[in-house]
Amino acid sequence: MKYKVLLIGNNRGIIREFFTYMDYDFECLSTSEHYDDIMGHIKYFKPEVIVYCLLQEKPDDIKRFINIAGKISGSRIPLVIIGDSTDCSEFLTMGADLNPLVLQKPITSQNITEAIIDMLKKKALLEKQESENGTGTSTSSMEEAPVNEKSERKKHILIVDDDSRMLRLLKSYLAERYELAMAINGSVALKFLETKETDLVLLDYEMPTENGASVLEKIRANEKTKDLPVVFLTGVTEKTKIQEVLGLKPQGYLLKPIDMNKLSSTIKGILD
Repeated sequence: MKYKVLLIGNNRGIIREFFTYMDYDFECLSTSEHYDDIMGHIKYFKPEVIVYCLLQEKPDDIKRFINIAGKISGSRIPLVIIGDSTDCSEFLTMGADLNPLVLQKPITSQNITEAIIDMLKKKALLEKQESENGTGTSTSSMEEAPVNEKSERKKHILIVDDDSRMLRLLKSYLAERYELAMAINGSVALKFLETKETDLVLLDYEMPTENGASVLEKIRANEKTKDLPVVFLTGVTEKTKIQEVLGLKPQGYLLKPIDMNKLSSTIKGILD
C-alpha cells in the first residue's frame, strides 16, 4: 500500500529524496505554494499527508501556507515539516497551532518514511476507534489516545529553556508521545517540582539568573528529586566546557541545535 504525499517547499533535495528513495511507500506529487495549485491537488490528488520541505522559506510564503492550512483543517490531512533547526523553529513560531510532525535534518530517508507511516497508522487507528465509539475528533481524544500499548500512561517530561522558540519546537516533536510541562527559567522549574512530579527534565545549560548547573544542584540537594533524571541541552562546544557539564553528572547532554533523532533515543534510553 502506498500513501499519497503532497510535497511543498523550497528544499528540492528532500523532495527528490521522496521521489527517488521513498517511492516504494509513497505516491508523491509536488506543488507550488500558490493557493489554487494546493487546493486543486488536494481536491483531485487527495493526499493523505502534506509535507512542507523547508529551506529558507520567506515569512510571507509560510504565512500564506498557514492561512491555506487553516482553511483545509476540516479535511484532517496531517502536516509534516522537514528542515534544519532554524527553519523548523521559524515555521513553528508562526504556525505552532497547526501542530505539525517535526522531522529535523539531518535525518535519513528511512527515518522520514518510518515516522510518517507511523503517524498515519496512528491516525487511522484513532479514526477507527472514533467510528466505533460514534465520537468525532477532538483535541482531548487525540491527546488521550494510547501511543504505546505496553504503557499504562505517558511518561512526563519537564522542559526548561529560556528560548520560547526552543520550547515550541520540543513541544511539537514530543507532545504526541509524552506528557509535557514547560518552564521558561530555572526558578519556574524548581517551583513546579515542589508540588508536581515528572519522569525526566530536559534542562537548558545556559540561562540568565539561574543557569542549568544551579538548577541541577538544587534538584540533587532535594531528597524528593535527587534521583530525577536530567539531560542538559547546551550550545557549549568547547572541550573544557563540556567537561564541566559532564562533571555535574547529568544522565545525558545534547548539543544545540538539537538532533531530534538523538533526542528521541536519549529519552527512550532513560525512560524505557
